[in-house]
Amino acid sequence: MKYTGLFLGSFNPVHQGHLILAETFASLEDMMEVWLVVSPQNPFKSNEKLMDFETRVLWAQESIKDNPRLRVSSIEKDLSVPSYTIHTLEALIKSCPDRNFVLLVGEDQLAGFHRWHRYRDILACVPLWVYPRHNTNFSTPIEFPYRLLEAPKIEISSTYIRERIRSGLSVRYLLPEAIWISCSKHHFWCG
Repeated sequence: MKYTGLFLGSFNPVHQGHLILAETFASLEDMMEVWLVVSPQNPFKSNEKLMDFETRVLWAQESIKDNPRLRVSSIEKDLSVPSYTIHTLEALIKSCPDRNFVLLVGEDQLAGFHRWHRYRDILACVPLWVYPRHNTNFSTPIEFPYRLLEAPKIEISSTYIRERIRSGLSVRYLLPEAIWISCSKHHFWCG
C-alpha cells in the first residue's frame, strides 16, 4: 500500500528543516507523496504571530516547486479556526477517498497527543508515523499505535528563525533562497 503523508504545520516560515524532513518522508518505500498542509492557526499556539496564510502557502509552494513528490495543501483555509487535525483529516478523506493518508508528527508531540481534539478519532482515521526530534524524552499517559521513522533530527525551527530575524542576525541557508530574499527585502518579523 502506498501512502500520502500529511506533514501539518504553520510553516511560519517554511525552512530547510521542513524540506529535509518532507524529502526524507517522500523517499520512504511505502510513501507516494508528502503534502505540506499549511495551518491558519494551531490550537496550541494561539498567541503566535503568524505571517498571513496566503504568503505562507506561496512560500511553501515556491520551496517545493521542483519536487514532484511534494505538494502543498491549503485545505485548512476553508475549515474552522483553530485548525484541529481531525477536521483536516475528515475533509481530506472526503475530498480524496482514493488516497491512503498517514499523519506525520514529531516525537515531541507524542507526550501531549492525548490532548489533541478527538485524538482517538485521529488514530481511527489514519496511521500515525513519528519522526525523531532532538533531545526528546517523552512519555505518554496512554498507549497508542505508531510507527517510528528513521529521519534526521533537525534542530532548526521557525521560532528560532523569527528570533534571529528580530535580532538582526542572518538566516541565510536556514531558509530556501527565494524565502530568504523575500524576508530580507520586506523585513518580516522585525520590529
